[in-house]
Amino acid sequence: MEMKQQLRLSQQLVMTPQLQQAIKLLQLSRLELIDEIRKELDGNPVLADEEVDPRARAMATEGPPPCETGVSSDGATGITERLNGALDLEKRSEDKRVQDIDWEQFLENRSMQQPLPATRTGALEDLPTVDQSLTRGANLVEHLQWQLQMSDFTDAERRFAELVLGNLEDNGFLDLHGIERDGVKMPDLTIEEMAEEVGLDPEDAPEVLRIMQEWDPIGCCSRDLRECLAIQAEAFGYDDLEVTIIDKHLHNLEKHNYQAIARDLKVPVEEVYEAVKEIQKLESRPARNFTDSDDRSIAITPDVYVIKNGDKFTVTDNDRGVQRLYINESLTKQLLKDPQAKDFIGEKLRNAQWLIRAIEQRRKTIIRVTECIVDKQREFFEKGVAYLKPMILRDVAETVGMHESTISRVTTNKYVHTPQGLFELKYFFNSSIRRVAEEDIASESVKQAIKKVIDGEDKKNPLSDQQIVELLAKRDGIQIARRTVAKYREMLGILSSSKRKKVF
Repeated sequence: MEMKQQLRLSQQLVMTPQLQQAIKLLQLSRLELIDEIRKELDGNPVLADEEVDPRARAMATEGPPPCETGVSSDGATGITERLNGALDLEKRSEDKRVQDIDWEQFLENRSMQQPLPATRTGALEDLPTVDQSLTRGANLVEHLQWQLQMSDFTDAERRFAELVLGNLEDNGFLDLHGIERDGVKMPDLTIEEMAEEVGLDPEDAPEVLRIMQEWDPIGCCSRDLRECLAIQAEAFGYDDLEVTIIDKHLHNLEKHNYQAIARDLKVPVEEVYEAVKEIQKLESRPARNFTDSDDRSIAITPDVYVIKNGDKFTVTDNDRGVQRLYINESLTKQLLKDPQAKDFIGEKLRNAQWLIRAIEQRRKTIIRVTECIVDKQREFFEKGVAYLKPMILRDVAETVGMHESTISRVTTNKYVHTPQGLFELKYFFNSSIRRVAEEDIASESVKQAIKKVIDGEDKKNPLSDQQIVELLAKRDGIQIARRTVAKYREMLGILSSSKRKKVF
């Protein structure tokens, strides 16, 4: 055992708080970025948006204005280069120089700059649209609870009904399988056991549940599809044949095996067809028109626009709704007069400058990546999905000089509005499928080709997966396995050929 001194040179990536913030901002979606900006505005007194001071309109168009201390956005080290793992050897000395900045002189230089003309036409453009101001609709449970309040149930029956509502699935069915109690999964329950838990006579449970199943929408709180359809058939006065088919031949009904139903019930198959037409009018998902507030559709606002101008495509960012940040000079000057607050305000100013630069760099990075995608997928933007080319993250990363992980962050939850529609940036990255005597085709194009084939098939004699394979190979030269067709078909939400068959 002995002690020695050794000199070792090594490289390592230093994740400063500013770099961590830059990475976080880069992968945020548009809504998350707006929320993050609001949080920073609340926590940093020197930051302000353009609603506080009209002079910010001009400064916001160009980002943070330059100053003599070397901290302008144009001279800042690119965030994307930092993300690629480059070691910034001058970071510590730069931090020291920033700490020595005369902030009063810095603000004085900013106040002498002439504001640029405003880029917005009026305050009305900043107001949210009508659909963003609408309140959410009631979900199924809330709709049923309102009907429970209007009922004449006893206290015990009301407790039982609330227990039933607490165990409804998203489709509106009563789930009695694998219910958890205090974090422990319980065995399958019966409605009689549920009644005992709340002090209701088990013999009254079926009657209470039946009353609930007749609430709007009819068939809710059913334990399975058969019970749901049977309740609706009885409420709407369906014939005995239709009720019998629901009760005894639901499995044949799902497989479109109408001949087996006709043989078993000893009725002509034409009568079975007519009965099935009526059964198909029933609702198989009682909660179809009721969705939870967290699952309701939300309008997507694109981050960038791709606009065709003649033979060229132009990429422009969408800054509508995103608050432009600037430094609140008047407040900062007042706070700097207090010697005790000078260090605090200096730190907040550095954070504000870095945040403004990071947001601007994020915007430039998204535009740069989108321009690369447009260049590589030009045929798609001109002609449509059928001309989408195979492309992976590495293709874009090598072109723009970034790491694949950076491209992944940039394209996640970012949307682009194109002449072909609205797409997520990740949509353009597809694996390749081989074609005979032609260049490879993107997997997304294959999916659309499969959908087009199925849309044009004879509904009374639908194509099997193997027939689709043969048709794609013959018509488009696409070499694909049957199991791949089945996988893509399921991803598109298309049923198998036996379930797509329509007799009438």
